[in-house]
Amino acid sequence: MRYLGTLFLLTLVFAWSGNEAQASNDTKTEQTQNQRSISEKTLLTWSDITKQDPHKQATETSFNGEHVPSEKDKLLNRWKEKQAKLWDSLPREAFTVNVSAYTAALDECGKSDGITASGVSVSENRTLACPSQYPFGAQIRIEGYGTYVCEDRGGAITGNRFDIYMKTKKEAFTFGRRELLAQVIR
Repeated sequence: MRYLGTLFLLTLVFAWSGNEAQASNDTKTEQTQNQRSISEKTLLTWSDITKQDPHKQATETSFNGEHVPSEKDKLLNRWKEKQAKLWDSLPREAFTVNVSAYTAALDECGKSDGITASGVSVSENRTLACPSQYPFGAQIRIEGYGTYVCEDRGGAITGNRFDIYMKTKKEAFTFGRRELLAQVIR
């Protein structure tokens, strides 16, 4: 009987420690799942952050929470001051433009670093080469294609000719030359 009591006691101790171990494992599993969930949420949030609208003005946030203009915005703001007279003469109504596409290739631009005449880097779905009567930073909506920012110039870009930046020559050749309706929106 004495052995049965000891055996019973040992069984209880093992069962209790097994439950403790199981509870500890359950807690660890729950913590791991919570960390994965947090990581997935963080990854999703980071993914959302990196999918920025290229037409929005990018800003940085300082330590005290104030918005600070990005380098691109600083460059375009300097041009805005230098080209103040051009802003007043921009067309207010819709107008027809002769649009083609270009890349940052050496044979097209004379250099291949992707730096535009305004000083900012080219960006697909944002950069537009405009005639010199359009100030850098002017936003121009092109019917069927979206809003672009005047950031570049070109030797053949005069009158009503505009060039949309594209990453590849294949895309640029496919785009060709088109007569489209445009409007300055800012």
